[in-house]
Amino acid sequence: MAGLLKVSEAAVLAIHTVAVLGGRPEGVTRTRQIASYLGASEAHLSKVLQRLVHTGMVASVRGPKGGFRMARDPEDVTLLEVYEAIDGPVQEAGCLLDAPVCDGSCIMGGLLEEVTERFRDHLGGTTVAEVAVHFCEPASKEERDRRG
Repeated sequence: MAGLLKVSEAAVLAIHTVAVLGGRPEGVTRTRQIASYLGASEAHLSKVLQRLVHTGMVASVRGPKGGFRMARDPEDVTLLEVYEAIDGPVQEAGCLLDAPVCDGSCIMGGLLEEVTERFRDHLGGTTVAEVAVHFCEPASKEERDRRG
């Protein structure tokens, strides 16, 4: 069957991960911290992070204080880019039966196309910076004092 919108667990994890990293623009975050925060498996998260590093959205920082950080400005990365880095391009809606049984008018009406278009438009019109605000760490007293 084709045409039904699918979002993998890895894609959801990737979107949440970049939101967490986007909320910490100056800091490096360890895999363990992200996994704990999101309630995810470290092993699964590591695989997702590798794919995000491969795309150039996320950077890996080595060493004792290493971890991951956004490699690109969160304002320049859309959630659609993150989704497609993991699950590939959003598939066009098509016949759920994958067969020419209709006379050109689908029983589902335009629902599948509409849902796919809204999904693509929503993710494509939302930046990591916009969702990162939900994951920003409050500045410590020292940081607030330093910033004035």
